[in-house]
Amino acid sequence: MNARILALGALCAAPPIAAQQPTFRDSTLDKFVGEWTLQGTMQGKPTTHDVSVEWVLQHQYLRIHETSRDLKADGTPAYEATVYIAWDDDTKEYALAWLDVYGSANEGSIGYAKSGGKSLAFLFTYRDGSKFHTTVHPRRDRRHWAMDNESKSGVIKPFARVTLTRKPSPVPTR
Repeated sequence: MNARILALGALCAAPPIAAQQPTFRDSTLDKFVGEWTLQGTMQGKPTTHDVSVEWVLQHQYLRIHETSRDLKADGTPAYEATVYIAWDDDTKEYALAWLDVYGSANEGSIGYAKSGGKSLAFLFTYRDGSKFHTTVHPRRDRRHWAMDNESKSGVIKPFARVTLTRKPSPVPTR
């Protein structure tokens, strides 16, 4: 009897299991799905990347795969990232996880953006008080993307100014 009461008490004290959020539907993010070319400047240097965007994991995350056309001496891309954008239904914010070739996973790997409006303005905050801003402004089949470093003292310096241009859809062959 005591074992049953103990088991029932342990079961009642267990944390609740999180329920799956409803399928994530977002008309702003839907417009990002597809193949893109990213061109512009990063850290003052011209760059071109190929970008592929799709919904994954039962339409809960938008996955962005970005690959630089610039190659290292060993033939691998100079830069590559996989980015996931999700919706936090509790906070009503977008969350973005940035995973790239630099390999660091810390508080600065996750950015947040409020919903509303056509632009997405993600803010990444680091332990030392510095921040990173990445803002995407949609314009028809283009997305203007501004990325800025912000020092602890609030000084903002441009990191990148790039444009994503939608690649033409392949023509079906007969």
